[in-house]
Amino acid sequence: MLYHLLYPLHTVWSVFNVFKYITFRTIYATVTALAITLVLGPWVIRKLSRLKMGEVIRSDGPQSHFKKEGTPTMGGLLILGAVVTSTLLWADLMNRFIWMALLVTVGFGLIGFVDDYVKLKAKSGISMSLKLIGQLAIAFAVAVYLYFNFDLNTHLGVPFLKNVSPDLGWFFVIFAVFVIVGASNAVNLTDGLDGLAIGPAMIAFGTYMVFAYATGHYKIAQYLQIPFVKGSGELAIFCGAMVGAGMGFLWYNTYPAQIFMGDVGSLALGGALGTVAVVTKHEIVLAVVGGVFVMETLSVIFQVGSYRLRKKRIFRMAPIHHHFELKGWTEPKIIVRFWIISIFLALLAISTLKLR
Repeated sequence: MLYHLLYPLHTVWSVFNVFKYITFRTIYATVTALAITLVLGPWVIRKLSRLKMGEVIRSDGPQSHFKKEGTPTMGGLLILGAVVTSTLLWADLMNRFIWMALLVTVGFGLIGFVDDYVKLKAKSGISMSLKLIGQLAIAFAVAVYLYFNFDLNTHLGVPFLKNVSPDLGWFFVIFAVFVIVGASNAVNLTDGLDGLAIGPAMIAFGTYMVFAYATGHYKIAQYLQIPFVKGSGELAIFCGAMVGAGMGFLWYNTYPAQIFMGDVGSLALGGALGTVAVVTKHEIVLAVVGGVFVMETLSVIFQVGSYRLRKKRIFRMAPIHHHFELKGWTEPKIIVRFWIISIFLALLAISTLKLR
């Protein structure tokens, strides 16, 4: 909005020329989202508490979590509100990638909202199959739209390998759906400790902020020998808004948390991350950037598979962060160590831009 209102004035006052630059608008999208979450955070916490939107702790979870019963949840509404507002203010609203990212964010957030609300009122959320159908429908719509309405490269980029780029063809649609839905549920599984999910999510969005800018800049993309996706640079602004909103939310979500994001936040963040990865043609790298999310997901898959096949558990409890809790690690230690792993993996992922 500000881009459309103020940039045209650069012919009269040259100072408004700064609105032309994605880097400038990304910085202020980040600051705007951060300011919104910091300012509105206390009000949202009070409002959710007044409405009795308190977290329901599973009886089969770690005993230490029972003290968190009643902590306001659905704080993802604060994140989504800040991201949408900030993106609409600073992004080029003629860019279809921006609207696509916002659609997925709001759509997945709505699914999470319904699940959270039903869980709070009926002590049990909507069925996994119903939730999955909603996710698949949104992801499929986005993937089909990308395939038929954009001159989008359907080749798959492989990290570290310059000349390996298989063409997925129509299979791109299925692959894109898998990435988006998989990322959404991976972040959802990780959201089990105070600040555990939002930390790696911020780091991942910060990383894809770099990827989006690089793939949307023709000269940089040519120099780095990565796919050039016209218009994808605007997603750097969206990613910046995610980083800012994440920082503001973490202010209240850090241990001991005053608020939880709930499914409305985790499903939306993961879905948005997967969408950005698909558009910027860095889908496989997402497994590196989001290595913590992958680790959490695999721990659940292996745990369930092992118990069904051998009647034995691999971990004391899954997802794996609960395993470390039951081993005696304090919650802050687990959280910070997972953040450190995320930072290392993000640096490794960024290095793939040059190591080809």
